[in-house]
Amino acid sequence: MEIIGEIVRDAPFGQLVRYATRSRFFKYPEEIPGFEIPSAYIEKDAGASSSQDEPHTDNSADGISQPNLAQATTETPQVDLEKVPSRTAEVDNASHRNSLSTAPLPSHTLPFSPSRLEADLALHTTQSNSHAIAPVKTADGLLLAEWYTTTDPANPQNWSQGKKAWTAFLICLYTFIVYAGSSIYVSSTLLVMIPQLGRNIPYITTFALFTILTLPTALVDNLGGFLFLRFLLGFFGSPCLANGGATMQDLYSLLHIPYGLAFWTAAAFAGPALGPLLSGFSVYAENWRWSQWELLWMAAPVFLLFFFFLPETQPTTILLHRSARLRTLTGNPNIHTQTEIDRKGTKFSAELLDTLIKPLEICVKDPALFFINVYSALTYGIYYSFFEVFPLVYLEIYGFSVGEMTIVFLVIIVGCVAAMTIYFSYLRFYLIPDILKQGLRPQEHRLVPAIFASFGVPIGLFIFAYVPMSYPQYAASLFAGNDFCRSAFAFGSVLFSRPMYLKLGIGKGISLLGGLSVMGIVS
Repeated sequence: MEIIGEIVRDAPFGQLVRYATRSRFFKYPEEIPGFEIPSAYIEKDAGASSSQDEPHTDNSADGISQPNLAQATTETPQVDLEKVPSRTAEVDNASHRNSLSTAPLPSHTLPFSPSRLEADLALHTTQSNSHAIAPVKTADGLLLAEWYTTTDPANPQNWSQGKKAWTAFLICLYTFIVYAGSSIYVSSTLLVMIPQLGRNIPYITTFALFTILTLPTALVDNLGGFLFLRFLLGFFGSPCLANGGATMQDLYSLLHIPYGLAFWTAAAFAGPALGPLLSGFSVYAENWRWSQWELLWMAAPVFLLFFFFLPETQPTTILLHRSARLRTLTGNPNIHTQTEIDRKGTKFSAELLDTLIKPLEICVKDPALFFINVYSALTYGIYYSFFEVFPLVYLEIYGFSVGEMTIVFLVIIVGCVAAMTIYFSYLRFYLIPDILKQGLRPQEHRLVPAIFASFGVPIGLFIFAYVPMSYPQYAASLFAGNDFCRSAFAFGSVLFSRPMYLKLGIGKGISLLGGLSVMGIVS
């Protein structure tokens, strides 16, 4: 019950109740009478003492002396991502083994690098021993709010597996519905004769608009209005495509994030595949609007789950709220987060511009990511082109009904299950043991299974899990850039696919796409 209460408190509903009642309900630990404030946040000289003055403690299981966390945390530099190479060197085996016996560092500010791996491994090998984390004191006397301990329950990395799985499930369900909305209308085509906020605020506001807009889309009686509403549905459904992968990164450690990304990607592939099946029989039994009503019936319950039970996962946002509570509780105005310091004096317009430009900037500057975006756009365009060729083949040639034709899309689900089974086996029996033994290899090493997967489908299930590893602080931007490339080409493919098949013939049209896929394999 305590975990459910925490989930509801951190969900949009709980936050609204807190705002409306001035935090009388759904209190955080700092707001409950009797909360013991860590002394470092109230003592005048907190965090200022030299690391040489701090005693070393013996907290490791094998009796190896560990450095004090205050020292380790204070000496952790702020990483300038533009100066960090996106490819990481192998970790020396001896250094890697030694890292397991050192006190864990806060890892949410570290890039995906040997240092991040060491921090993650140290955290998970010392869960039974909770180490205090002393806040860093800057040169101008500010205290940087941090997790209180290495096992701080506020840190999404320390959540129970059940809470992580629930949050990941909601994001996957959200992604499935949005993607299903992109293709659920396929069955209705022939019948129409006339589309620093943290994670939760973008999720809940845009999904609310998405859910609301499904109603007029089902009722509109002219083609122009219908196309415009469908466009708006796609626009307001887009945050799941950019932030979904970043949420998985918030929840899972460097070793286990590929699992979360694979499930999320599978939801993205399953949505378009099942969309036509969900509406294929009903639209002909009722009418073409039925597909839009079904989208509303799917979206509304999930929106309610989001509203009541989706906790915030972004570490910087959680710590930002904690620093505000600590300032109120202690009366110390010098408690801040690094994010507050970095963004002090920065205009919202400048942040917005940077957010819009960052995906394009990284894509242009990093040839590997540029290739990934082009390749995933190509495969996604090919994927969506099948939504145009299936009716030509199964309706006009084989005489299937629309409902029967949509059953064919189930093969994509079978492909996803098969691909995930192989990929998870690769992670479990090769990649993770290899990292534990050899250390973190260059990012391209994760693409080894994609070489073999490039001969089959779905290729994107493997390549997609590579993108956020290179620039973790811009994971959402990277997914946004990748999504723009994929969705733009998929949009175009829907427009040119049918004329292409009619002009060239189905055999030659499919062969052309096959040739493009071969180019991807060679690349």
